[in-house]
Amino acid sequence: MRNFAEALSPIKRDWKAILIVIAGNIITASAVSNFTLPYRFPDAGVTGVAVLTNYVFGISPGWVVFFGNMALLAWGWRNLDTRFLLLTILSIVVFTGFLPVFNDLQLPLPHDNRFMGAVISGVLKGAAAGMIFNVGGSGGGTDIVAMVLRRRRGIEVGQFSLYVNMVILAASLKSIGLEAAVYGVVSFYVYGTVLDNATRKFDRRKQAFIITNIPDEVSRFITSRGKGVTRLDGRGGYTGQPRPMLISLLEMRQVIQLKRYLQEHDPHAFVSICDASEVIGQGFKSWKSL
Repeated sequence: MRNFAEALSPIKRDWKAILIVIAGNIITASAVSNFTLPYRFPDAGVTGVAVLTNYVFGISPGWVVFFGNMALLAWGWRNLDTRFLLLTILSIVVFTGFLPVFNDLQLPLPHDNRFMGAVISGVLKGAAAGMIFNVGGSGGGTDIVAMVLRRRRGIEVGQFSLYVNMVILAASLKSIGLEAAVYGVVSFYVYGTVLDNATRKFDRRKQAFIITNIPDEVSRFITSRGKGVTRLDGRGGYTGQPRPMLISLLEMRQVIQLKRYLQEHDPHAFVSICDASEVIGQGFKSWKSL
């Protein structure tokens, strides 16, 4: 019992991630109940299998999602770290718990525009998945298998998920028809696009290289905004004079503040701003989320 409590302690401290995982799975459950099932679209992963069995046999998708994911967790739990495992279990419980809730509370949506349904479904699921992935969580399903296979065999997650989802889509063709399958592909594309942009946006920062005559003052200005700064000792290639250089990772609003500060206090400073697509470390993305 004590060991289990110790395993839970990191999750207790990570309450923001828990809230985000809960919110993301509520959004996903709403998208499946209000768009995927009414429009008879296919879906991906274990949810795709659950949706298919609902179309063919009338089985509640919540049961298939729950037991399917639990079976996958039992298979791969030895290769999953505690945080990922517990957040995934939370995802499964919240998603399967809210599926019947949204089924009983169907929104008054016009179900005659399937393209609109495909786009909205993809946007909601992509945004929700981005929320969950950015805190190091998982929606379960093929994410579990992909994570285990990556650690055991070095197989790429994206490549594995693509193959599995294509198999599920092909298996759904007979039940849903070609038109619904095409709209399903549209939904998958929108989902992937939104997910990619959501994950990149949360990690993206601006990297500033600054050569200034007042490095100490600029360093104090940056640290007063809550960001770190590293000082490198350089030398001018032409003059041979010492030229200290500062490197810092900032948010866009802080870049604007920095430029205004330099314009006022050192208009001869040299600044280069570029995108940093992913930043890991103190004050940014946690190593625990990888």
